[in-house]
Amino acid sequence: MSTAPRSVRLTEAGRVLLPLAGRTLADADRVIAEFASRTALVTGTLLLGAVDDVEHTRLPALLGAFHRQYRGVAVQLVEGRSAALIARVGNGELDAAVVALPEHSLPQGMRSAVMLEDEIVAVVPADSPLAGRKSIPIELLSGKTLISYGRNSGLRPRLQSAFDAAGIDFSTRYAINDGALHVALVEGGVGVSLTVGGDRALVGNPRVSAVPVSPSLAYRKALIWRGTPQPTRPLRAFLALGPATPCP
Repeated sequence: MSTAPRSVRLTEAGRVLLPLAGRTLADADRVIAEFASRTALVTGTLLLGAVDDVEHTRLPALLGAFHRQYRGVAVQLVEGRSAALIARVGNGELDAAVVALPEHSLPQGMRSAVMLEDEIVAVVPADSPLAGRKSIPIELLSGKTLISYGRNSGLRPRLQSAFDAAGIDFSTRYAINDGALHVALVEGGVGVSLTVGGDRALVGNPRVSAVPVSPSLAYRKALIWRGTPQPTRPLRAFLALGPATPCP
């Protein structure tokens, strides 16, 4: 028994659409080729500043994606404190930086995008009467031996304002910018630390307790850069990856 060979024929609509489909595929190929060409043209150095603990932000993942896509760009990371890094971005020494946003506005013309939101907590020994509280009113910290950040930290003015608003003297007996040392001093019975809640030294540490402060002392880390003059090509490529939501 034999069967007639089957054949596939385009409908009238198919014959009309076939050239359009071919052009669409060709256009897609050209877009891909153009993108690859532009990616290869991005070279140079991206100068980024960073404060402590940026590993908790999206920066490492973004730099990984940037490295895979723009291998012709060298990235130089510069450590520092927020105030100094903001100044260096402002005068053009750095392309951008991840900093703790200051209490007041950034300099005119500077743009920012949030990379991390956190809060300041009071760190006390695990056996302290304060350890079991849901929050510690800032007034309860009056007269305590306080361990907190130095005057060159972007968080210091925020803490100062909170204590001023409560009518309490903010005198830190130990002014240190190292969160791990904050926790070690609390463990040693020195006093109460006011530090960032997300600090890695607090994670899984049974010897201390981190209690939110009331009113809440929120803070944000953000990527900052100058809006003018136009960012360098490496920075434009980095920003195109979508670092974060622009700050309001």
